[in-house]
Amino acid sequence: MPQFDYFKEAWKTSILERRSTVRDEFPDYHASDPGVLVSTSRIHSFELGTGASIYTNSLLPAILQAEHEIILVTCFWASSSTRSALKDALERLVEERRERVLRAGEPGSDAQAPSPLRVRICFSSRSLFQKLFHTWSRDGYVYPPSTWISQLGLPSPEVLEAGLIDLRVKSIFFLPFSVLHSKYVIVDRQKAWFPSCNVSWEAWLEGCVEISGDGVGDLVKFHKHVWDPQLESQLLPRVVLDLGSARPPGLGRITLTPIPSFAGRFVNLPEAVTPTILLPSSHHQNPRFNIIPFSKPSIPPPTPLNCAILRLLAVAEHSIYIQTPNITSTPVIDGILDALMRGVNVVIVTSKGLMLLEQILTAGATTSMCLRSLIRRYRKLQAKHTQLQHIPSHHDLEPDLDIEAQQPQLGSLKISYFRPQPGDRPESIVEEPQKSHIKLTIVDGQYTVLGSGNMDRASWFTSQELGILFYSVDFATAVSNTVAEVLVDRLEPVFSSVVHE
Repeated sequence: MPQFDYFKEAWKTSILERRSTVRDEFPDYHASDPGVLVSTSRIHSFELGTGASIYTNSLLPAILQAEHEIILVTCFWASSSTRSALKDALERLVEERRERVLRAGEPGSDAQAPSPLRVRICFSSRSLFQKLFHTWSRDGYVYPPSTWISQLGLPSPEVLEAGLIDLRVKSIFFLPFSVLHSKYVIVDRQKAWFPSCNVSWEAWLEGCVEISGDGVGDLVKFHKHVWDPQLESQLLPRVVLDLGSARPPGLGRITLTPIPSFAGRFVNLPEAVTPTILLPSSHHQNPRFNIIPFSKPSIPPPTPLNCAILRLLAVAEHSIYIQTPNITSTPVIDGILDALMRGVNVVIVTSKGLMLLEQILTAGATTSMCLRSLIRRYRKLQAKHTQLQHIPSHHDLEPDLDIEAQQPQLGSLKISYFRPQPGDRPESIVEEPQKSHIKLTIVDGQYTVLGSGNMDRASWFTSQELGILFYSVDFATAVSNTVAEVLVDRLEPVFSSVVHE
């Protein structure tokens, strides 16, 4: 994998070269050696749908199979069908574990009672009031059991205790804008899921990738440094056994009623060992706003995620596909234009009018404004490229113009807004996504980045993000084909330089 090795070394160098420009990173365990974020993983599945469909189809069934530990991290926590389904799942898990306790207590039974199950729920934003009065401490705020029902919509402490479930709920938030935006689920430290969705009510198009292997250990290390400094390095030795073998055969699997989505797709993958890089993007309290008109844009913090995206834009040779809720990050737009000038074809899918207030507060602009600027700049490149192609072949030319130099072909640019698939669906229980919330970058059909990071200024300068990069042609192809299938009749064209498609 010489190409990946080259990318990896260039990425590490770009982080270390600017290490002195940042202070007080959170987390910072990788700052002196970004190589600790590089590993391998086995990719089990990729899924598209709404947040509710992904949770009820994949995440909650996985949680119901946990024996020792559940770690659920999300950014937003809100009353929703997703939260109700999570509460239902925990209550069913309690019932199943209580039954196992009773069986173990029967005379002559050789059944084993379940070991205590540790459940850790972490989030950043619950309400405006919560954010305004939240502690600034990195230790965050741990919710007392008395708030679990009334404020969080979770089962009561008594119910959870009956199933030997040890629950802790914690939030971390930093004023003015710095949410911890990462989202992931870890079950028994054997498997992990990276969904783009929150525990919230929005019916948006979301994505989720499921992995096992060393990449899970890297995620646990990240979680320890951000959310749980007291987290021990290892679980009980029993956890290395097959997760399904711990339950008595008579109990079977607990099932939930899924919430389907018209955009729902689930792809099982061959689980080949895949080079993987975990990509944290640390919280930065200083958003580096620059209120002087026409001044040079601020340089983004050299976080692993930021540097990976910039490096991918710089090394792209053939194609860049970006699907993001918003695009207001100037470094990203500049990187896209540089790639277009090298002849790289670029496709952008984003959302129209999503989180407008946040865009204005954090970027001083909106996605539509930034796209109009991108299109104007691209058209200038087109005009310049056309002019160079028609230079006359005589000596009356500028003396420093090398007419022998081969001008690279300008890459194509295609931009679309996501829209709901047309059609009336009165009182349907199947969800149709209204906006696109997936965060996806595919470069040259071999590098794929998923996670929580958007291509907006908030993600690049203030929020704490977490992405994951996979180097695999097979995975990039599977993701690309699945997304393309879902986007049929769900795109509103904004701009295309390709005359005939």
